Amino acid sequence: MIIGIPKEIKNNENRVALTPAGAAEMKRRGHEVYVQHNAGTGSGFSDDDYLLAGARILSSIEEVYDIAEMIMKVKEPIASEYNLIKKTSWYLLISTLLLQNRSPMQ
Repeated sequence: MIIGIPKEIKNNENRVALTPAGAAEMKRRGHEVYVQHNAGTGSGFSDDDYLLAGARILSSIEEVYDIAEMIMKVKEPIASEYNLIKKTSWYLLISTLLLQNRSPMQ
């Protein structure tokens, strides 16, 4: 499978969906991994870290969405990404669950 890792573009989201170690594991299992330039910077990972793990670096989000069969993201796509999503591809969204503070039931 061809896996794409775009840089998160939602405000204040600095995480990346796949670490270089995760990219190495995906490669070990026979998958191709494409990472957008600087996608891991906010999480402390450089493009070189991904290259050493066997991933390829692409310069734009458009390139990542175009080549990938599966997109991995931390947050849901936002409006500017909608037109990039191909109907023929699988997309995996790794998202966070926000829990509200609730009073205990009495």
